[in-house]
Amino acid sequence: MLRIAVIGAGRIGKIHSGNVARHPRARLAAVVDPIEAAAKTLAQEHGSQWATDAAALIAGKEIDAIVVGSPTNTHIDLIERAAAAGKAVLCEKPIDIDIAKVDRCLENLRKKPVPLMLGFNRRFDPSADALKRAIAAGEVGTVRQVIISSRDPGPPPLAYLAASGGLFRDMTIHDFDMGRWLLGEEPIEVYATASCLVDPQVAQHNDYDTAMVIMRTASGSQCHINNCRQAVYGYDQRLEVFGSAGMIVNDNLRPTTLRRFDSSITDAREPLLNFFLERYAESYRRELDAFVAAVLDQKAVPVTGEDGRRALMLADAALESARTAKAVRLV
Repeated sequence: MLRIAVIGAGRIGKIHSGNVARHPRARLAAVVDPIEAAAKTLAQEHGSQWATDAAALIAGKEIDAIVVGSPTNTHIDLIERAAAAGKAVLCEKPIDIDIAKVDRCLENLRKKPVPLMLGFNRRFDPSADALKRAIAAGEVGTVRQVIISSRDPGPPPLAYLAASGGLFRDMTIHDFDMGRWLLGEEPIEVYATASCLVDPQVAQHNDYDTAMVIMRTASGSQCHINNCRQAVYGYDQRLEVFGSAGMIVNDNLRPTTLRRFDSSITDAREPLLNFFLERYAESYRRELDAFVAAVLDQKAVPVTGEDGRRALMLADAALESARTAKAVRLV
């Protein structure tokens, strides 16, 4: 059994804590949050211990691994403490919003290597996984274009935006990772255009709420990403891969597949799933499966710190492009 402490008792921490507690090969050893009431309440829900001091717990012998679901500015400190103590890490994206800090962190981990897996959970969505396997099997031939639509049902609080790193590092970073993964080739050029169309106050944080990104690889294959912080019809998540032999589409999920027809409506369906916690519930479970298996079976983690670094590089390039209205080449 892998003894895991979940760091953070917010909405991501709640998802991870529940998944760890129910996992057949893991035990939720502790929930950690600086807010005592939050840590205690979540821990008691799953019959585990709780703590407010992550450093002391990581340094001790009661756990084998941590899941980092705390604010982004705490990630590197927790990763490096875990590495010093020989503990495996599953960390939510991004490692940090500063690429120089990420580089230093990854260099330090080369000196004290431990399993570090990045929480790009969308790779573990059953439909996305099936799409990736279909590409590998040659069903679309040579990949020419990847199109990603990713739109939230509503914007986060403005206070969150101030510390999030902005649209590209916070929201689009998932899509940058998916683009790399589905293209099977690193983008070498990024062009982005972005606006504030949902809430003008977002501009006060030097940020955007609506964006389109075009990425190009050395072979010329392309990825188009479109984002918006608000889609009034629900959480919109679609993938399309077009190639020399065909196309595969990964569409939105709904609570059921029912379609209704009567005198007032034709082909009416239920609304899209509410948000990422509902849409990607299964992918979070599969992500944990992969992490536990990698650590216990001593295999390489499927999503590495370098994957996190490369997604952040693309986010930085997109931000530079949006601000300068010029394409950005990556070295």
